[in-house]
Amino acid sequence: MPFYHRLGQIPHKRHTVFEKPNGGGLYYEQLFGTEGFSGMSSLLYHVHRPTMVHEIGTSVDLTPVAAVQRNLTSRMIKGWHLPQGQGFLESRTPVLFNNDLNIALAAPQTGLGTSFYKNADADELIFVHQGTGLLRTFVGNLRFGPEDYLVIPRGMIYTVEFDGPDNRLFIVESFSPIVSPKRYRNHFGQLLEHSPYCERDLRRPENLETHDEKGEFVLKIRKEHFLHTVVYASHPFDVVGWDGYNYPYAFNARDFEPITGRVHQPPPVHQTFEAHNFVVCTFAPRMYDYHPKAIPAPYNHSNIDSDEVLYYVDGDFMSRNHVEKGYISLHPAGIPHGPHPGAYERSIGQKETGELAVMVDTFKPLRLTQAALNLEDPTYWKSWLE
Repeated sequence: MPFYHRLGQIPHKRHTVFEKPNGGGLYYEQLFGTEGFSGMSSLLYHVHRPTMVHEIGTSVDLTPVAAVQRNLTSRMIKGWHLPQGQGFLESRTPVLFNNDLNIALAAPQTGLGTSFYKNADADELIFVHQGTGLLRTFVGNLRFGPEDYLVIPRGMIYTVEFDGPDNRLFIVESFSPIVSPKRYRNHFGQLLEHSPYCERDLRRPENLETHDEKGEFVLKIRKEHFLHTVVYASHPFDVVGWDGYNYPYAFNARDFEPITGRVHQPPPVHQTFEAHNFVVCTFAPRMYDYHPKAIPAPYNHSNIDSDEVLYYVDGDFMSRNHVEKGYISLHPAGIPHGPHPGAYERSIGQKETGELAVMVDTFKPLRLTQAALNLEDPTYWKSWLE
């Protein structure tokens, strides 16, 4: 999905001699890519060898554990009831998962401190519900704020700094690449005119940091659901230049341009990202349907093939009688769901909505953790009774 980008100094040709100034030796080239040699990649040029391991530390098992294995119950998780944690990694709390993805909540008060992080298992999609700060990576930095999606490819070395202690994140870890929907792109990869966003809306890394430092630098690496500690002998941010297509980027949910019609449009018009066996949609503020007899509320529908997760961000979500920011609804495959009693009728004649929500539809069933059950409204499943 990202387009070509470059920062810093790079040689004229790849895989050729790139000398440091004043006879200081060579810069070290690294291919940073996914899916073997067929996925997105970038070429990075390091001051020091990126392979110098000084020490191997301890490992911690972070494998999510299912409290509910086979779920056929509609559920509401009160996400903002999650207590605030300390650090960016420590506060991550998985609530839903399957073999394709993990969905986690986090309420960190601080970032990563002096350590660095790499997720070698998954691409990360971090939705910033509350908070501002700086995502620092070895290919450049990104400022972020409320309602930003941060798309961080697997293997990216980064650290996070928050401007204050009150932060709320909704995190999707994908074990396959997160990309734009194919129907939004031409065969060259350019986003088409009917796409609800374009390349101008994607914020790319800038302000490349280059640290020529040796010492002991702690890197936390997630691999096969374990968090490993590895100490490197040179600063991870020693890249003097790079170019390619594999880098993190930011996209603000309010830059999503909704697709509307005379009558109610199905959820795929809200699709923003896709990966293997799941999609991510953005329900952004929009005008309602304009047929004179339109019913703006969604019709009842059966999730035969997918579990539907909806994370409520802002506004009055018209199909639900009571939701608050940070709530997460789970409507499992196999049973129908739809608007709450009265919502169908109340929507008639309404012209627009200010609601903002993030939806994750998975094509394999999701399992719930004990943390999800601890935050659950246990009566939600019967809220459609009149």
